[in-house]
Amino acid sequence: MSETETIKISNNRKDTFLQKVKKILPEGGNLNLCLTCGACASGCPATGLEGMDPRKFLRMAALGLDEEITGHPWVWMCSMCQRCVYVCPMEINIPAMVYEARQLWPREDRPKGILGSCDMALRNDSCSAMGSPPDDFIFVVEDVCEEVQNDQPGWENLQAPMDKEGAHFFLSQNSREPVTEPEEMVPLWKILHLVGADWTYGSTGWGGENYCMFLADDENWKLITEKSIRKAESLGSKVYLNTECGHSTYSVWMGVQRHKIETDLEIAPIVPYYARWIREGKIKPSSDWNKELKIKFTVQDPCQQVRKSFGDPLAEDLRFVVKTCVGEENFIDMTPNRSNNFCCGGGGGYLQSGYTEARHQYGKIKFDQIMATGAKYVVTPCHNCHAQIHDLEEHFHGGYTTIHLWTLLALSLGVLADTERVYLGPDLAEVWLPGEPGTPDPFAGK
Repeated sequence: MSETETIKISNNRKDTFLQKVKKILPEGGNLNLCLTCGACASGCPATGLEGMDPRKFLRMAALGLDEEITGHPWVWMCSMCQRCVYVCPMEINIPAMVYEARQLWPREDRPKGILGSCDMALRNDSCSAMGSPPDDFIFVVEDVCEEVQNDQPGWENLQAPMDKEGAHFFLSQNSREPVTEPEEMVPLWKILHLVGADWTYGSTGWGGENYCMFLADDENWKLITEKSIRKAESLGSKVYLNTECGHSTYSVWMGVQRHKIETDLEIAPIVPYYARWIREGKIKPSSDWNKELKIKFTVQDPCQQVRKSFGDPLAEDLRFVVKTCVGEENFIDMTPNRSNNFCCGGGGGYLQSGYTEARHQYGKIKFDQIMATGAKYVVTPCHNCHAQIHDLEEHFHGGYTTIHLWTLLALSLGVLADTERVYLGPDLAEVWLPGEPGTPDPFAGK
């Protein structure tokens, strides 16, 4: 549609989409509340993609342009990050409308990557979007844990419990680690071991991802969430602890609310627990390794964990942990940040949508944010953010490195083995290796 093309509105149009979304809009679905100020569009990385932006999408819905909305690919280019809601003076929830617009697509016509990941999670009781069955997960966890016990001095008693009854924490696990990079599970196990956490995996319901949410498949979003929740409850756990996976955290936290799943479990992200354990002295990471190196770090605030759910307190905890690990003088924040941060473009199913060119264009704002900091490393406690920001570096040749928060924390505790440094650059490949002179002993005094 060109800039000058006129949209003709006939009197016999059916505004069924508008009727459907009225229940999720303020003031009984009165879209005339929109001031047409453009704040949503000006702050949205998806503005301009396929000739669409949030304000235009909203006005099309208000005008009853169902035919133009139905099947428009922009609904898969909006990551539903809610930055438009954050800046909207009338708090109109455009992402919720986008979610409903995704449902207008026949299920089989929705992006194959998202559809495939959703259907994979329905194949067995793991709830893994990569289709990994319970037996495979159990084998990998036991095998990797045994290898660490045998090969890494001091970790002979490391445990990765499975189906431990009465464990306080039920830990979810993103499938990427056990399926493609199992060594990446170990740093988190070590952290949990050092703080003395009482935790367990479930042999079922462990998959920490839910692409049925991104597919706008409410029935199966609920099914996967409830299956995982019920497994945690069956073990007698008190806290459903999400690993460093933003959409896993949000899909369970919001899934319980949206689908009215009754549970007494606390649904918690892991970042605030890292901060709590440091403040309580249960772990004592040090930034001494970076005093002379002076390597600069920045952080990505995952939309799913900050703006959309747990807010700025989680963002503050994230900064507290990173500054403790690298030194406050070596931390550089992006601008804007916290709840006002730009989405990177990894969420909403974007990575699996097939719209790669649009995803890169969307992510250019985030790339420019990172480059403006001059930081050598980007820390993100979210798998989709990690994958997207890593991909943006490769696509735009940024020269920075993207790492998980558990990697940085384990490094600063002196427990990160050489096999657990896949995402570190060569400048940190041999810094504070366990057992080397100068590396702190995490077991000293215990």
